[in-house]
Amino acid sequence: MSPTYTAGSLVAARGREWVVLPESAPDMLVLRPLGGSEDDIAAVFPSFEEVRPAEFAAPSPDDLGDQRAAGLLRTALRIGFRSGAGPFRSLASIAVEPRAYQLVPLLMALRQRTVRLLISDDVGIGKTVEAGLIAKELLAQGEATRLAVLCSPALAEQWQAELREKFGIDAELVLASTVSRLERNLELGQSLFDKHPFTIISTDFIKSTRHREDFVKHCPDLVIVDEAHTCVAADDAAQGGASSATNQLRYELLRKVSADADRHLLLLTATPHSGKESAFRNLLGLVRPELATLDLETPAGRAKLAEHFVARKRADVRDYLTKEDGLADDSLAERTAFPSDRWTKDEPYKLTPAYRALLDDAIAYAADRVSAAGEQGKREARIAWWSVIALLRSMVSSPAAAAQTLKTRSESATARTAHEADVLGAPVAADSAENDRHEGMDVAPGAAESEDAGARLLELAGRAEELMGPAGDAKLKALTRHLKDLIAEGYNPIVFCRYIPTADYLAEQLDGKLGRKTKIAAVTGTLSPQQRLERIEQLAAEEGDDPSVRRVLIATDCLSEGVNLQHHFDAVVHYDLAWNPTRHDQREGRVDRYGQKRDQVRVITMYGEDNGIDGKVLEVLFKKHRQIKKDLGISVSVPDETASGVTDAVVEWLLLHGRQGSQESLFEMDGHQESFDRIEREWTSAAEREKTSRSKYAQRAIHPEEVAREVAAVRAALGGAEEVREFTLEALRDLDALIREPRDGSGDFTAQVGGTPAGLRDALAATLGNRLVEEDREIPFRTTPAIGRGEAALVRTDPAIGAIASYVLDSALDAKALGPRPARRCGVVTTDAVSVRTTLLLVRYRFHLTLPSRTGERQLVAEDARLLAYEGLPQRARWLDDDAATALLGARATANTHELAARNAITRALDGLPGLADHLTEYGTRLAAELDASHRRVRKANEEIVRGLKVVPQEPADVLGVYVYLPPAAPAASTVSGAEA
Repeated sequence: MSPTYTAGSLVAARGREWVVLPESAPDMLVLRPLGGSEDDIAAVFPSFEEVRPAEFAAPSPDDLGDQRAAGLLRTALRIGFRSGAGPFRSLASIAVEPRAYQLVPLLMALRQRTVRLLISDDVGIGKTVEAGLIAKELLAQGEATRLAVLCSPALAEQWQAELREKFGIDAELVLASTVSRLERNLELGQSLFDKHPFTIISTDFIKSTRHREDFVKHCPDLVIVDEAHTCVAADDAAQGGASSATNQLRYELLRKVSADADRHLLLLTATPHSGKESAFRNLLGLVRPELATLDLETPAGRAKLAEHFVARKRADVRDYLTKEDGLADDSLAERTAFPSDRWTKDEPYKLTPAYRALLDDAIAYAADRVSAAGEQGKREARIAWWSVIALLRSMVSSPAAAAQTLKTRSESATARTAHEADVLGAPVAADSAENDRHEGMDVAPGAAESEDAGARLLELAGRAEELMGPAGDAKLKALTRHLKDLIAEGYNPIVFCRYIPTADYLAEQLDGKLGRKTKIAAVTGTLSPQQRLERIEQLAAEEGDDPSVRRVLIATDCLSEGVNLQHHFDAVVHYDLAWNPTRHDQREGRVDRYGQKRDQVRVITMYGEDNGIDGKVLEVLFKKHRQIKKDLGISVSVPDETASGVTDAVVEWLLLHGRQGSQESLFEMDGHQESFDRIEREWTSAAEREKTSRSKYAQRAIHPEEVAREVAAVRAALGGAEEVREFTLEALRDLDALIREPRDGSGDFTAQVGGTPAGLRDALAATLGNRLVEEDREIPFRTTPAIGRGEAALVRTDPAIGAIASYVLDSALDAKALGPRPARRCGVVTTDAVSVRTTLLLVRYRFHLTLPSRTGERQLVAEDARLLAYEGLPQRARWLDDDAATALLGARATANTHELAARNAITRALDGLPGLADHLTEYGTRLAAELDASHRRVRKANEEIVRGLKVVPQEPADVLGVYVYLPPAAPAASTVSGAEA
């Protein structure tokens, strides 16, 4: 009869050693290779294959390493952990090293039986990573089994890539373009939300009644909603608008989703309040119904909200876990490299005489149309209004956009009522801050009100086409100058335009005008979201090995939200002035965010000082917006009604008085002073409410001391960034890589790995690309996670770092491995760091964890690596504390070690290992108790989850390394080269 093996025990089968996992049964063992990953798990049937108990072999005294052997082996072991024993099950298996402040939402989540959070951190802080951490952890713990992300279609591919590459979650895209294919593969009566456990769903797609009801019926137990502010509307919002109607549909959907009290729900938005109290309350009601009516003026009400709401600005987290946060020292302090500030400048340009004449004639035509339509009826008046708006906006954008608009029929011309004309015309002509729909919004709008453009419009279109190029287009000429200045200073700018014809026109006109080492590409709504990302990557890849190559991206607002561009670009040029400052914030937020390598992002806003429109929009909307941001330290979204009120007034005055008449201050316009005063009061009031909201409801549920404690525990188990850097440098040098370290203080370095062992080259080629390794090109290793293609980040979860660690560990465990072996399992060092003989042990502990969850108990096997040290002989060992043991890793040889003395010392230490078994067992029991306490501490507010929790050490522990440190003695005649300094 086959023996019964407990979870965590070691067995030998198929020529190697394995760890028995809890899923095993007497007739089938589920095994993970010792030191292997979840990908290597296999099933073995003892009835058909030989399986026997195994013990981890002790090190050999014939395989001595040098003074660095212990540290290299320890780090290689810890980097390889994918199943740590601490309370965070997922941190060892994700491909991103979270910032300490990003653990706060995770800690908040783990204290709730059903996770309900509104994460409202500022733009660029990393809400996607924070949501991904929570999702991965809930899935790893069995608290959730399925996941759905609701987002705009433009962000779907990016969400898919983030979840797959950083968190190992392979999600299916559910979009209007993919649903037919997905539904063809369903069985009869099966929902695609049941078939695919992880989905990313377009909020536009889910609006249809059939799909909405199917989603609600088969909704996963974990839902993430991106840009959640677009899913609620204020109670007093103007009814009937396309944006508010869409928001209402989404709101009804989320009310049904959130109605299930057992469903986890994460709402993400950088603008939860925006001065609209009812919309904010509706958002809170989705988190918990009782929050919608909570008295937030009382400490008790704010404390209740703090359990579910986190909202931080960059200034709150730029320097974190410092003495200013209430900690005793700065040992765990973390500085996050956000750009320090934006360098902004408004750059005017003046129209050429021919363009000025064209604009004057266009304004005269527009005034005639509005006047004539007003006499025909309300419907005709609204159609004419939106046609005029389209004409004027495209006219000041570019001659290409103007020509297209003048020859195209207005979308609002098909309207049957005045209301319908507003619904059709507003989205195309305005820049709504409250509508997340960017698809199709960059097409040039039409100005003609019939199928055939009139002779007057065609004549204007012909004149516009003749003005294309720098001779007739002063705006293009000014842009060329600004771009040359930015490129000369080493910047890679993005130029944002309003319309597709403008972007295409600029790409064509600028080609070859910015220097032969400047690459240009255009991205507009004519490309699918995936094609846009591919074009950006292609542009980035054109740099090759030449750092002097510069990139210029011409883009419409299809890239103004969601797509992160900070790794490739560091300056923004607003070629077309948006009619809402919030749109500029969105554009700039694509590059001014965490991961941006430049400390200062440059922003240039171009405006026509004599076109009658730009100057006034800049004067009223943008300068006020900037002043509020400067005074309050936050960016407050401009309500659509405020922005449209200003721009309508500008256009009305322009049509009445002409371009020259609009040179006076907008606030001096007759009949508009009162409305402008009201707009300013409302905007200032909204800003003050947002400021109050941010301070009143600031994150106070998790104290920095609690975060510091968990960060310290995670770093003790998994290691920190500096340890990873030193390990990578030393390992690559020992493996015969060619290292270059620039003396720029960055900590970055490059490595050519052509001379390293074949096994390592193969592993690196799989993660960095065959060509890079085969051609022995320099591989950049960066201290920042902001890396490009063919680069490696110096974090433990980077695949290239994992490949190096795996090779170092495997070669250390195999004394017969060919080629260089940086780490060894034994070492003897003579050093003045000790005054008596001291022995350091590298011990791997395995634990059998019983983790209760809402879906039942989970049985897991986890690992932890610890350093233990004692003074004297094994029989009379005086054990040191953990800090003293760790300090031995920094000891350096101060004298050579006699060959015979080295062998005697290591042999005596190895022979004494059996006598240390009781202490190793006792240490493992104590470590298990600490881990148990850690699990309970993290979940302290959730008694139901911690009831039944168990952490049991699996005996015996594995002694991976034994290293003896000897105090200096008399010089020896013969030395062991492997133990020399």
